[in-house]
Amino acid sequence: MLRVLTLSTLFPDVTRPNFGVFVERQTLGLAAHPDVDLKLVAPIGLPPGPLGRFRHYAPLAKLPRRETWKGLDVHRPRFTAIPFTQGRGHAAALERALVPVLDTLRETFAFDVIDASFFFPDGPAAVALGKRYGVPVSVKARGADIHHWGNAPATAAAVRAAGQGADGMLAVSAAMKADMVAMGLPTDRIRVHHTGVDHARFHPVDRAIAKAALGVAGPLVVSVGALIPRKRHDIVIDAVAALPGVTLLIAGEGPERAPLEAQIARHGISDRVRLLGAVPHTDLPQLIAAADVSALASSSEGLANAWVESLACGTPIVITDAGGAHEVVTSPDAGRVTIRDGLAFAAAIDTLLKDPPTVAATCATAAAFTWEANTTALYTHLAMLAANHASRG
Repeated sequence: MLRVLTLSTLFPDVTRPNFGVFVERQTLGLAAHPDVDLKLVAPIGLPPGPLGRFRHYAPLAKLPRRETWKGLDVHRPRFTAIPFTQGRGHAAALERALVPVLDTLRETFAFDVIDASFFFPDGPAAVALGKRYGVPVSVKARGADIHHWGNAPATAAAVRAAGQGADGMLAVSAAMKADMVAMGLPTDRIRVHHTGVDHARFHPVDRAIAKAALGVAGPLVVSVGALIPRKRHDIVIDAVAALPGVTLLIAGEGPERAPLEAQIARHGISDRVRLLGAVPHTDLPQLIAAADVSALASSSEGLANAWVESLACGTPIVITDAGGAHEVVTSPDAGRVTIRDGLAFAAAIDTLLKDPPTVAATCATAAAFTWEANTTALYTHLAMLAANHASRG
């Protein structure tokens, strides 16, 4: 039995049900493996002292320190995350907070390997803890943890040191692996580990009925992603503004809401572009499957779950050449990869609306992305690290 300690600061809770749902699904899959015994530590970063003007952290502060989450035994220790420091000191604070938790946990659960599901601040803390407990460590790179934290002046050195110190690493795409190697991480320790998609939930539906339920008539484009600068929803809005009669529904919430609302108003398209806010992940399949095209103009990605979820619904995608785009759009049936420009997106969307691939052909392009394959690859990777470590010991 492989005893796995999964460490993730990117994991959902009752206050943030959409936060890190892909990490949750990966962890649930691994925990269900017949040869795995898994405990999850999902630390919560909070500012020091009274919350005061940081009252938005109050719901997180009230979360239980330990709970059962969808059958998983979850520990939620707190660590100090000082605002406005660009992440400086967060990894060290996380390590300090985890030592007493893992010291106690290890008395009854002698984990064989630490599985860190995000590179920062999880990675540096996991590598230090691996040394403390004498176990191998795996760290997974997903996107912003490399592209942002791996390049930010305050954290780049810690991210590189974590990668160089980890026994093994996972990358969500071959493109992500290349980015990791370019920043000095050892290529022979990095394995590409694609995401999965729940094909029982994300599948085609009757589009006409699904559109009617959304109050939409005519062509529909959806965009799924947080309202943050990196997702570049402004480009998709510009694109749809150039496509008369096309409706755009954007699922996500974030600090860019006000600028995007202003942009929609400037274009005079409030009647056909809607910001839906945060949509529960359980409701996404029906929304995506209703669309004729899914569009996301991200400036950076690892390999977006929204891409493969769209394909599984039979909805072709229009995306930028970010991260693993070409590992997902492998044929015209999957959609188009284009430049980050409103008119270019409009042209690509228009092409798919006028000459769409069949739903079955689009679905087929997502067939290789399964959670079963994700679990098998993750188990093999972690078991190998544990076996190699044991043979050296």
